[in-house]
Formats: sequence, structure tokens, C-alpha cells
Amino acid sequence: MAKAFASTADLEEKKETFVRLADGAYCLTAEGDPNSGVVVGDDCCMVIDARATPVMAKELMRHIRKVTDKPVKYVVLTHYHAVRVLGASGYGAEHVIASRPTFEMIRERGRQDWKSEVGRFPRLFRAAETVPGLTWPTIVFDRSMTLFLGKKEVQILQPGGGGHTRGDSVVWLPKEKVLFSGDLVEEGATPYCGDAQLAEWPATLDALLALKPQKLVPGRGEAMLTAAASRRAIEGTRAFVKELLAHARKGVKAKKDLRMVYAETYRAMAPKYGKWVIFDHCMPFCVSRAYDEAKGLAHPRIWTAARDKEMWKALQG
Repeated sequence: MAKAFASTADLEEKKETFVRLADGAYCLTAEGDPNSGVVVGDDCCMVIDARATPVMAKELMRHIRKVTDKPVKYVVLTHYHAVRVLGASGYGAEHVIASRPTFEMIRERGRQDWKSEVGRFPRLFRAAETVPGLTWPTIVFDRSMTLFLGKKEVQILQPGGGGHTRGDSVVWLPKEKVLFSGDLVEEGATPYCGDAQLAEWPATLDALLALKPQKLVPGRGEAMLTAAASRRAIEGTRAFVKELLAHARKGVKAKKDLRMVYAETYRAMAPKYGKWVIFDHCMPFCVSRAYDEAKGLAHPRIWTAARDKEMWKALQG
């Protein structure tokens, strides 16, 4: 029997946990759903990854108001995917910050991605009708920028040339050694690779290891509260990405079609990674992108709602 499309059968609400990481640093996790970060400075706050809708943003605001009454001045988009960014209007922030490649991705594929992701993750787009439109950054940076929320230093870095997308950024608190990685790093959750730069991703993760974070908030999964756990999450993501691309390259070299490469890659990786959150959802998208990259397609093709369904039927039908 064909598997339910993407995450359409995942309708069970997850328990949210608001975690204090360090003085003025928090995160919201939800049993493998997308995470968000919060930095509280002397005079204002920053939200890292905005959630999928304004209604869901207001749920995060309720957690923030338990620890501070300071206004949210900044929202940082670690990358562009609709589930991460469309809630930005719910914070009343003065500025939305993103890397230049992320801005370019919004311009190139923002609307298509919006329709695609709502179809894949219906539960995560609670009150989708409240989204006023695409989220556009008001500040775009190249490679890095530093903000001071009063005395609290916040660095926003694009640590490599590519990874989960071509525009991934991280937020780094150098004094506290807390890293908010976005979907560059996952913990107990399958990395989504549909828009990835797979060959470049491991080197980008090496740059994160060089920071030597003491605590890390991955894109999905529980917060890593020690240096050893942070390293484990980064290395686990790197191992998945390298193995995925290696299987695709092997299949392309053998002149196998996508359906065969998908079946072989799934069988090979499921014993090790199959228990990770959204494994069955991600793998068709991951292998499709890895197959394209192995064939020399450097720029990821745009996922649309129609392409999603066509691919799923071809690989899972």
C-alpha cells in the first residue's frame, strides 16, 4: 500500500518545551517539530526562525512573555522554507534579517515553496489563513553581521557556501557559546535535503564544529545542552548527508534510474536512520535532490505542489 503523502497523516499535536539555555538565551522545541530560538538583551529581544503562521508565532510570544516584557525587535530567518518564516508578522518586529542567498530564494521560489509546504505539513500550518503574504527581510547581509542587544553580542553568520539550502545562516552567542543552527543540524530528525547543496554541506558543518559550541539548538530535535551532545548532533547530520550523496553517486555511476536509486538508498539507510523523525517524509525529496546533484545539477529545482505529488507517486505509488 502506498504511504500517505509527506506528513499529511501526522496529525498528533506535539508537546512544546521552552528551555533556558543560558542567561538571555532560550529555545522552543516540540518533539521533532521545527524549533525556534529567543535571545533576550538589555533592551529588546530577537526571535530565531519565525514559525509557520502568525497564530503559531503568538504561541511562542506567550512563552517569551513568561521571561521578559521587552519588545521583539529582530526576527532572524536562518534560511527560507515556508514552515520557518511565514509567522514573522506575529511578532511586531522592527526588522527581519536574512542572508542575501535566502533573500534570493524567496524571490525565486517563495510562492511555490509556500504552496508546496502547506500541502506537505498541514498540521504545522495552524490557521494558515492568517499568513498575510511572503515574509521579506528588511535587512540583508553578506557572510556575517553582528548586533548588540544592549551589552549582549549576537553574531549572525553564513558559515559556508551551502548546506540545507544555499543561504543557511546560524546565530552564535560568543560569550555564552550557544549556537542556533537552523536546519543545518538536526538531532533525532531527518535532514530535509530537497533544496540542499549536498557536496558543500559537510564543510559547512565543519565550520560549526570549529566554533566549539557548548550548547546547540538544532532545526528539529531537543536542545543539546553539552559540548559533547552538540558535537554529536553536528557529526550525525554530516554522516547522513555524506551517506545520502554517496548512494546517489553510486547509482548514477551505474546508470540506474531515480526509482531504483531511491529504493536502494532507502533500504541502505533505514536501519540506521529510519527511527528519526520525518524519515519517510524526507527520503523521497532527499534522494531526488541527491540524484540531481550527482548528475551535475548544481542548482536545486523548484519544488511545487504539483511536482511534490508527481515525485511521490513515482517513488512511493
